[in-house]
Amino acid sequence: MTQTSAADSKCIENYGSESINEMVKKLKATSDSRRRYEYVLWLAKKLPNLPEELRTETLKVKGCVSKVFVIGKLVNGRFEWQGYSDALITRGLLAFLIQGLNQLTPGEVLAINPSFITATGLNGSLTPSRANGFLNILLSMQAQAKAHARNI
Repeated sequence: MTQTSAADSKCIENYGSESINEMVKKLKATSDSRRRYEYVLWLAKKLPNLPEELRTETLKVKGCVSKVFVIGKLVNGRFEWQGYSDALITRGLLAFLIQGLNQLTPGEVLAINPSFITATGLNGSLTPSRANGFLNILLSMQAQAKAHARNI
């Protein structure tokens, strides 16, 4: 098998993170919007709580209706993300991004293609403010990656 055909069989689209690629593939595998929604809720339940003392204004995601906090810590040049949201569905979207961007370098985080948000098919299940919040969480994580990249 050639390298190209191996990559094609793995995942047709590449959004910059193998984990995001796999989650998008999983979400695209169903046409049932309720199942996609349930997957996001399942992710929400798996997300560990961010300690209260880390829920500061500087870590708060701007442009989200619910309270969302996200922090990335560089360990050996790769991000370890933590976060919190007071709304369950937003918490699931945050968990999706944390799982998708975890263990990436700052450059890899910055290279993430945001088109994966539309590719998930979640837009049909989310209110416009939640869909916008999903993007705002990603942009907040990328802003942290950019700040770390400058310090390297």
